[in-house]
Amino acid sequence: MIKIELLESFIAVAEYGNLSKAADKVCRTQSAVSLQIKKLEESVGQILLKRDNKGVSLTDAGNTLLNYAYKMMQLSSQALDDINDCQNREIIRLGVPTDYIKRYLSSCLLEFIREFTCIELVIDTDVSGNLYKRLQQGEFDVIVATHWQHPAEGELLFERKFHWVGAKNGQAHLADTIPMALYPENCPIRAQVFANHHITMRPINVLLSTPSPQALCLAVENDLAVAPIAEFRINDAMQILDPIEHGLPALPTFNESLYLNPETQTEATLQLISLIKANIEELAIVPTN
Repeated sequence: MIKIELLESFIAVAEYGNLSKAADKVCRTQSAVSLQIKKLEESVGQILLKRDNKGVSLTDAGNTLLNYAYKMMQLSSQALDDINDCQNREIIRLGVPTDYIKRYLSSCLLEFIREFTCIELVIDTDVSGNLYKRLQQGEFDVIVATHWQHPAEGELLFERKFHWVGAKNGQAHLADTIPMALYPENCPIRAQVFANHHITMRPINVLLSTPSPQALCLAVENDLAVAPIAEFRINDAMQILDPIEHGLPALPTFNESLYLNPETQTEATLQLISLIKANIEELAIVPTN
């Protein structure tokens, strides 16, 4: 194995063509550099330098080794830089509702990842109720969560409307027992469905429980169930159902808000929060079909 310090002295000798100048470059005595070159030649089993009255020059073996020596020194330097970067690398733990992750990634989170390469952004998705509990347990630095009340501890980003929807010209919403596709437990949307379901309404049969908005939309489009769908996801294969006309529980307007862990805030988390706020208009916009 070739030691890096031997290569360092070898490169200096090759560049200066003089042992004395090379010794000054690497801050060693001339005799120490001469000994290092001898050790290097012993390691590779080849004569690397030709010495004459004009100084030293490289042999063919020396020229071959010089090319590798530059690469090895570069790799050594890069390895040290990467190690130091890893030791100083900051981690931000962000929680986002599962049904909104694509929207946040495309509007601002990918921009943050691209811009702040020295920061590791760890994103986890869950229903809002679970995200809030996990924030209180110290699992996150920042979360985005949905609630039907204005946040007491968080910062309101915007209001998000949900509608009951069924398949276009479908029959599922006409059944005596309403087949439903809902988000799972601890989701504030699901909680409001059951909180606002009165005994005088038609009974509910939950056919699908999932954190995936795509799964909810597919269940609706295939006329398997009705579901509370965010306004921006409603497409031409769906129809909005009036809750009074069809005996469905009322859906309040939900508030999408930022919640912070006050004990873990840094300049980097503040930059992430600022970027999210700067993209509020894009996050809240309802596309037209």
